[in-house]
Amino acid sequence: PVSAAALSCRRYVAGGQCKSTARLEGKVVIITGANTGIGKETARDLARRGKVIVACRDIAKGEAAASEIRAETGNQQVIVKKMDLADTKSVREFAEKFLAEEKELHILINNAGIMLCPYSKTADGFEMHLGVNHLGHFLLTFLLLERLKQSAPARIVNVSSLAHHGGRIRFHDLHGEKSYNRGLAYCHSKLANVLFTRELARRLQGNLMHADLSGLLSFAIGTKVTANALHPGCVHSELVQHSFVMTWLWNTFSFLLKTPQEGAQTSVYCAVAEELDSVTGQYFSDCQPAYVSPRGRDDETAKKLWSKSCELLGIQWD
Repeated sequence: PVSAAALSCRRYVAGGQCKSTARLEGKVVIITGANTGIGKETARDLARRGKVIVACRDIAKGEAAASEIRAETGNQQVIVKKMDLADTKSVREFAEKFLAEEKELHILINNAGIMLCPYSKTADGFEMHLGVNHLGHFLLTFLLLERLKQSAPARIVNVSSLAHHGGRIRFHDLHGEKSYNRGLAYCHSKLANVLFTRELARRLQGNLMHADLSGLLSFAIGTKVTANALHPGCVHSELVQHSFVMTWLWNTFSFLLKTPQEGAQTSVYCAVAEELDSVTGQYFSDCQPAYVSPRGRDDETAKKLWSKSCELLGIQWD
């Protein structure tokens, strides 16, 4: 029999649960990278509530995940679309097709991510972690923002990580050409997610009513489009596949890690919880507000990263 201590340890690891029963009938959700891990479990949950579009690079894997979710939830409105975040051309094609086919968008979950990759560059010459985890999602959000505003109230959910505490935005070497450490590259990209969320929330609000203790902005007014970031927890997923050591640790200590279903809870919470209707610019973990590193609260860096991202992507986003 499993000991009481093991059970309570397991419960502690599982963390917060999204209790919301909110329905999403008539609503449209996009989730990036929803063919595996946390993204797939987020899609599974939201498919019980409404229409889900799975945007992923590998269509075969995406279809396999979607058909499993359709069978389980009885919802045929789980649709797979091709998008490779490592190629801005692919991101633009996805957005163009989506805007032509769908008149509304209520929830955008920027979930896809890569971790601990050996040094490589995207199709556009960006360092891979920065390109996929930050710039690809930055561009996608830019391209879809008008549709979100038209469909408001709407939400943007950015999956970041506790790893943002170890990150810094190295403007002198954004693409890691002078020095590269794959663990740090991941941390930098996750800090970029937090700073992007912060600046996006500020811009979407127009004027601010409230700043809470973590120094992040709360209570959206203005566009009625909110933007929040989150840490899903340490999850047993394929994210560590590029590191033999991490894969070994993950498998050895899997009982101390969240399952992908547990890891998806905060993403689902940020997407549907009624009490977050007007909350924006926040960072969550275990379905509650969490502490953000001082670097993640630096408005000057957030603004500078915003303009640098626009410059790299060749867009004007005012």
